[in-house]
Amino acid sequence: MEAVSLFVLAVVVFAVILLLAGVKTVPQGMEYTIERFGRYTHTLRPGLSFIIPIVDRVGAKMNMMETVLDVPSQEVITKDNAMVTVDGVVFFQVLDAAKASYEVNQLQTAILNLTMTNIRTVMGGMDLDELLSQRDKINAQLLHVVDDATQPWGVKVTRIEIRDIQPPRDLVDSMARQMKAERDRRAVILEAEGLRQAAILRAEGEKQAAILEAEGRREAAFRDAEARERAAEAEAAATRLVSDAIAGGNVQAINYFVAQKYLESWKEFAHSPNQKLLFMPVEATGIIGALGGLAELARDAFPGKDGGGAAAPKAPAPRPNLPPAPQPPAGPWGPAGGDQA
Repeated sequence: MEAVSLFVLAVVVFAVILLLAGVKTVPQGMEYTIERFGRYTHTLRPGLSFIIPIVDRVGAKMNMMETVLDVPSQEVITKDNAMVTVDGVVFFQVLDAAKASYEVNQLQTAILNLTMTNIRTVMGGMDLDELLSQRDKINAQLLHVVDDATQPWGVKVTRIEIRDIQPPRDLVDSMARQMKAERDRRAVILEAEGLRQAAILRAEGEKQAAILEAEGRREAAFRDAEARERAAEAEAAATRLVSDAIAGGNVQAINYFVAQKYLESWKEFAHSPNQKLLFMPVEATGIIGALGGLAELARDAFPGKDGGGAAAPKAPAPRPNLPPAPQPPAGPWGPAGGDQA
């Protein structure tokens, strides 16, 4: 009886174990391949799944999320025989778990080696300058080549990025000197261009200043000529009036004219900055007579100003009889006195 109980208990335990072996839980982001007697049959998706115990088994567990692989550093010889050290990263994602499990052995190692060989191929066909300045072009070419090569494996290569390119130290120093020389050349060109622009602007300013100065001189000359013209017209009018007065029998007008010129000559002589030499005595009768003529001319011009009313015109007062001043001896330029009546 006890043997029967133990047998039943063993059968129950075995059934429970078989039942548990047939239940599979696949986590999110993973897929399991199922093999029946060693042959692939189907793929388990994320969630709760059932298989036939003993007959079916899990073949491979594939990560379906995007994965990152570090590409180790390697030396690459460029088209112009420059040795550079290059490394990078690869991003890929498994799209078909069955192909990734059964079409290639060691999927990550295969993708890594494929990327490294294509890096040497693509970068080896470029010059160093092109290599350093066109990383986007290198990444695009690598992505195209590696993605086409991994399609039969059920893998999608999403990105390939060149992380670092290290030229040799002596080449870096040469490039630094070249860059410094280029920047010095640009600085000299910019400085020369600045000096050229400054000279042009300075010349333009001087040109405008000269034009404005010439216009100012022309305007001043025009104003001076106009002033001289007005003065000449006034002088002509005064001379005409004096001539009319003389023609009318008024001799005092010419006395006024002569006295004015006589006094202006003495004024200019007194303001002369040079040394002055004057022979004495000067004829004073001419000056006094001119002043008397001015007074008589004023009385003739304003007859009504003496009495405050309309008074009859008075006869001109006789000139005072003054003894003539002694004349200085004649020199080589004639007498030094005034006008001779």
